[in-house]
Amino acid sequence: MARLNLIILSVEDPLASVTFYRSILGQEPRFEVPTFSSFEISGGWTLGLLSTKSTSSLPPGEGNRMEIGFMVENEAAVQALYEDWQAKGVTIAEALAVKDFGPTFVGSDPDGHRLRVCLNDA
Repeated sequence: MARLNLIILSVEDPLASVTFYRSILGQEPRFEVPTFSSFEISGGWTLGLLSTKSTSSLPPGEGNRMEIGFMVENEAAVQALYEDWQAKGVTIAEALAVKDFGPTFVGSDPDGHRLRVCLNDA
């Protein structure tokens, strides 16, 4: 049986994206070639960054219609990541606010992919 364990984002500038994710994940890529890089993330998942200039087929259309979630253990961790990402120059798409599911905010990577931070029990 196949296991869902890979998220692939299409990126315009692979070097800028690797630099961005290296900074917010605090680790080096597990695999890196000019058109694709990947980071090991928790729970056996992998985040792949595929260059839009790759010869691989990319999905049609434009825009970012999904979010990648970073679920953390408590409100203090949400606040700490908000401050950390601001200090690192991450574009904040939605400021820190309390929603019906708890405190949350959304950052954007260099390609505009939405990165939501929220509580683990949300």
